[in-house]
Order: sequence, then structure tokens, then C-alpha cells
Amino acid sequence: MLISMPGARRHVVATALLLGVAASLTACGERRGTDVAAGSPTTSPSAGPSSAAASPYVEPGTVDGAPHQGDNNAYRRSGEMSPASAKEARKEADRIEPVLKRLWGQKKWDPENVRAALLGLGYEEERIGPKGERLGGTLTVRAMDPRYEVDHYVTPEGARIGLRVHDDACVTAFVQKTNYEVKTNGPFMETGCFEPPYGH
Repeated sequence: MLISMPGARRHVVATALLLGVAASLTACGERRGTDVAAGSPTTSPSAGPSSAAASPYVEPGTVDGAPHQGDNNAYRRSGEMSPASAKEARKEADRIEPVLKRLWGQKKWDPENVRAALLGLGYEEERIGPKGERLGGTLTVRAMDPRYEVDHYVTPEGARIGLRVHDDACVTAFVQKTNYEVKTNGPFMETGCFEPPYGH
């Protein structure tokens, strides 16, 4: 019996201690529990980058722990609108919304019908030069962006609308079989009035 042998007891205690130390060393840096998945902070606000629970590569406020998420998604943030530009963009959105509502009710959400109806409001199609420079006009109407479904890309029926109200203000809209939407925003860094797709 091991308990009656003094040398064996020391061996069992030493082995248990070594296993305990090894387990604590291998768990170093691991996060346990559901706080990370739920998006709650794992460190106190005063904890610095040297804290065992915080990675120096993760931006504050990032839910999924992706490093540099803000930088990587900067292309998806719209620019700021001045108050005057935001007011004028809202005015144009209010002109466009009833037209899209009518087209949606008539099941006319293809780019050709949408473009014709919006040009009827007095807008002019935006023209872009060979180097991406704007040559005039303010309205762009195009097909919906393709999206990946199961094992291939599908382009849904519908139209996307971008109206440049000012250099810092846009009306962005869409109309499709299931719904329509009109909103105002500043331009996007790489795609003008249109919100860029994910997976850049």
C-alpha cells in the first residue's frame, strides 16, 4: 500500500505538484468562460497591454478579438456630413422615397425603370472619367451586388441608388423584391455613395 511507504508518498506528492504546475503553465493565456463570446470586457479599464487577459494586438471595444478590426474595416465607414449637407441630403431622400415606394408596389425594381423614374425628378446621371474623376451629374443607378449562396454567386433582382448631394453628403438607396430603403450618409472612402461589400 502506497500510504504506508514514506518514499512512495513523497513520490506521489511530488508528482501531483508537478502535474499541478504543468497544468497551470499550459493554461497560461487561455480565456475561459463565455465572457469573450458575449462581448463583455475581460479586463478592467486600468489593465494595460501587459495584462495576461488582454492581447496587445486587439483594439479596445472589438467584440470578436480580431486584431486591427477598425483599420481593416475603415473602408466601410462613411465620411462625416456637415449639418447643412445632412439637411439637404435628407431633403433629397424625402423626394426619392415615394418614388421607390411606388416602383416597389408596381414590382418595377430593375435598374432601367428605377433610373428612368429618378431622372424624371430632374437628376442627371453621374459621369466618371478614365482615372476615376467625376465629370458631372449626381445620380448612379446600378444592379444589386452579387452575393454568395451555398456554392455560387447570385445577383438578386433590384437596383442600388447613389445620389451625391454634396462632396460630403449622399443619399443611398435600394429597391428589390422584398423591400426598399432610403438613407443618408457621407461618402465612403473607396466607393463614393455606395456602401462597399464585405470581404474587401
